[in-house]
Amino acid sequence: MQFVFKRNELKYRLREDQRRLLEELLAAHMEPDAHGASTVRNVYYDTPTHLLARRSEEHPLYKEKLRLRSYVPARESSLVFLELKKKFDGVVYKRRATLPLAAAEATLVGERAPQGQIEREIATAASVYEGLRPAMYLAYEREAFFARGDHDFRVTLDQGIRCRWDDVSLAGPTDGELLISPGETLMELKSSQALPLWMVEFLGSQRIFKASFSKYGAAWRLQSSRRPLRQQVLSTGGREGLPLVSGPRAGEQVRAKLRRGIAPYVIQRG
Repeated sequence: MQFVFKRNELKYRLREDQRRLLEELLAAHMEPDAHGASTVRNVYYDTPTHLLARRSEEHPLYKEKLRLRSYVPARESSLVFLELKKKFDGVVYKRRATLPLAAAEATLVGERAPQGQIEREIATAASVYEGLRPAMYLAYEREAFFARGDHDFRVTLDQGIRCRWDDVSLAGPTDGELLISPGETLMELKSSQALPLWMVEFLGSQRIFKASFSKYGAAWRLQSSRRPLRQQVLSTGGREGLPLVSGPRAGEQVRAKLRRGIAPYVIQRG
């Protein structure tokens, strides 16, 4: 099993009729991966101010996510994937380790010494973020395929992408609020090389264009759209006594600082 990735990831949103046509092509050129058709369960970790989610939505040159993933309901002793996913200048780099759920959770919050190079890389990235904790649960139904004779090219088809902010656990149910339309498919093409000609021809003939869609970012947008800003800004991180930001541009000032990752303030949300 691969634990280190470097590849391009291109996303496309398909209608039901386009997916049916694609499935015929996949049957001719690709084969299902080890997980086959499965429910992918994720728990994303973030700071109290949702710094990672906000950065993801700003489409920066560099961004990263920290998450736990499982393909079955997970208990403390269940093996799960501990993942650090980074994106720089359009290229995705992923580090993945497999370990029991309890150990993975402890590693992310600094309560367990990491074992091995990959765990150390993930733990180091997690240590940068103060107050890191489980922030959001996200699940979807996935079918994944590898090209025959060349596992570098991978296609994933995700439906029913849904999220929730309570019961953020890999052990719970998989229900949540939908982030895409029923019947719509999010297709991801993953490869370190050029796309095969048959896929390029399919995209062109169907006039399917690349889409910008972050699952975690979309969930953050949904959540934040329902929680209007209060007119109060609180100091955080043990830096008591700092003056509150006030005035008509208070929110704008704080957001600008937060985007740079240096703000000593947080906007309290309702």
